[in-house]
Amino acid sequence: MKKEDILHLEKLMNFLSLHFLKKNHWGDVSKTEWSYVVAELNDLIINDNSEKNIKKEPGLLGTNYLYEHLIINKLKKYYQNENAVLGKPNLAKLSIIVKVLGYSNYIDFINSNTESFNFNDLRIDMNNVKQNTFLLDSLVGCWYSYNRNLPENPLQAKDNRIWRSAMEIYKSETSGEYLIERSGGDRHKYFGKVTAYSDYVFIIMNSNTFIRQRHFISRIKDIKEKLKNPEYKLHELHFISTCISFNQEPIALFEIFQKADRKTFVTDSISFPIDSDEIPKSIIKQLEDTEANRIDYR
Repeated sequence: MKKEDILHLEKLMNFLSLHFLKKNHWGDVSKTEWSYVVAELNDLIINDNSEKNIKKEPGLLGTNYLYEHLIINKLKKYYQNENAVLGKPNLAKLSIIVKVLGYSNYIDFINSNTESFNFNDLRIDMNNVKQNTFLLDSLVGCWYSYNRNLPENPLQAKDNRIWRSAMEIYKSETSGEYLIERSGGDRHKYFGKVTAYSDYVFIIMNSNTFIRQRHFISRIKDIKEKLKNPEYKLHELHFISTCISFNQEPIALFEIFQKADRKTFVTDSISFPIDSDEIPKSIIKQLEDTEANRIDYR
């Protein structure tokens, strides 16, 4: 293996460790944790075969494939001795892994996964106010965001489509902050910080290619009382989000976050026709009324 091949493999292993375990580097992941990642990947492979009605038994990964074949025999061996002779990993297996993560093949993953997030650039602190950590903990998990990007003039609204973005909220193991990563069109990525005070949730989000930040605010009435009930589950959040238009003016839009099941979670952003069966009817009903969902910032 050339050094370039090692760097590509390292990028994949770092991606897997961050995606499944929220750990930034493959070296921080234990053998047991890698076996957990394999189990998650195998579930995705089985689901993918089922959705495509493939009758052939899926080619699953061995329990210790990631740890023994890729970590021990490739990455660790290379970093112990850069002159060691290493055989290339099975590209077919690597492609299977990245395909269930939403990429066309291994090369597509290498070319696409180049984003670098700097969460430290985001400031969301409010002095002398105690965070509602119970609410923040209930936000952790996978979500879908539904919105319609409305034009400046409501009469220009012609395209009856709803954009669904995939995102995950998680607690950083190092800083203790609550972070969010979100998909966009053409594999574009957004990243942000989340906080909550009293009944309110705040998100500040940016992207590795945009300069301007985007802000979200949501209120969940009587959330403190609701969270005292152990049976209560937070399934939906309604946000007012603000962004900057191309003519430099702020635009306020209505956006709906809905909790998703990790087992069936799709990490891509997708544009749906407004009458699509893939969109919950309750969300369609709210987003159809573009006038009601337009916030006048003037």
